Order: sequence, then structure tokens, then C-alpha cells
Amino acid sequence: MRILLSNDDGYFSPGLEALAAALAPYGEVTVVAPERDRSGASNSLTLDRPLMLRRAPNGFWFVNGTPSDCVHLAVTGMLEIAPDIVVSGINLGANMGDDTIYSGTVAAAMEGYLLGVPAIAISLVSKNPQSFVTAAWVAARLVERASSVPLGRLLLNVNVPDLPLAELKGIQVTRLGRRHKAEAVIRSTNPRGETVYWVGPAGKAADAGEGTDFYAVENGYVSVTPLQIDLTDYGSMTMVAKWLAQPASSGRGEIYGPV
Repeated sequence: MRILLSNDDGYFSPGLEALAAALAPYGEVTVVAPERDRSGASNSLTLDRPLMLRRAPNGFWFVNGTPSDCVHLAVTGMLEIAPDIVVSGINLGANMGDDTIYSGTVAAAMEGYLLGVPAIAISLVSKNPQSFVTAAWVAARLVERASSVPLGRLLLNVNVPDLPLAELKGIQVTRLGRRHKAEAVIRSTNPRGETVYWVGPAGKAADAGEGTDFYAVENGYVSVTPLQIDLTDYGSMTMVAKWLAQPASSGRGEIYGPV
């Protein structure tokens, strides 16, 4: 089995090292990760400058770009044979609910999915992660299962409670929860007297009921959420068509043909 690993915390992350070690027995592991922390990079690709691929002393490859860059470069140019699976992580912190929109960890896995490779994003839910062994064990079980029971072209978002392995209650298939809107930016002054802003904390959970990723992790379960890429709000298409067909109040005419 050919396994491509990436992350958004950088090639030096302890979570990535734990993941590589745990998956080594299951196939040929190649690591291509960002040269620095790119948390929050989402699905961005670098189009305004060339990318450089270098190798660290531990054998990991690193790129001066985003998580999506790393997987894109590896699958479309670096590797002679496409990987059988892409695994991104182990992220230092949760990627649940609305977090997935911004997550570089999820984006690296998503890039593999967009290139036709089944992919898994795995995160350890803690602000000060301790149980990398637990998350690595979960990742290994999922990859082991994918090697014997084909995963198909799926994208899975996995969040693991920061607990000793013996304390995990199991695995639940979940949906994404929702957060309240983010808190306000934090205004500060740098040493030169210039006003600067830090992005504020994420909002608290708004939908964390049974069946969500928030609920599963809070109750000691690994959360596995299948993700999709189509962002179309099909239920609103007819409403938007009618809205566009309404006469403009300015009397300047319609911008859309009859519904």
C-alpha cells in the first residue's frame, strides 16, 4: 500500500512523526508537509511563485507552500505512482463543525480526494495534546481497514479525544456540528506603535447535539464524518431564481429571464 502523509502544522510536528511511525507497517510511507505551520490555510494553492521541495534529515519532504500545495505537488509531479490513500495529521487540536472550512489538515486530505485518492484527515482534540499514541492507533486501524476493505473515493474527517487508548469508548459516524459566530478580533499595538489585529477565538458550539462530531468527542468517542465537496444549496435554487426575476425597484428592468 502506498501512503502519502501531510499536515498543516509543519514537517517537524510531533503528530506527523507519530502518524508516520504508526503507518509504516502498512505500506510505503511518503511524507510531504509544509516547511512551517500553515494552520488555517484552508484549500489555498500557491500560484504566484514557484514551490521548492526539500528533504529533512529524518527523510520527510517539505515544501515552501500550503498543505494543498504539498499533496498536489506529490500526487501530480513528485510520485511516479499515485498513492493508494492520503492521510493528513495528526493535527494539534480539533477540526470539528465549521472549523473544517478553514482547516489546512482537512484541506490536505481534500486535495487528495479531488485528485481521485481516498483520504483521511485526523485530529487530536486538545489545546495541549498528550495522547498522540491514541490518535496514531486510530489512524492505523482506519488505514489497515482501508487496505483490506477498499474505502472507495471517500473523504473522512476524524477527530480523536485526547484520552489514553483504554479510555476510548468506540467510534461513531457523525455529522458536522455548528458553532456560533467567531468572537471579535483582538486589537493590539506592536513595538513600533502600529495598530495590529489578532483573529479572535472560534465561537462556542451552537449545534453539539447527539449525532454531531462535538457530541461524540465530548462523550469519549472517535468521530468519523464523511465529507463532500459540492457546496450548492439545492433547496434555495428555485427561491433565488424567483428573487432574480422580480422587477427592480429602480425600474431599470430585470437582470434575469422569466422563471
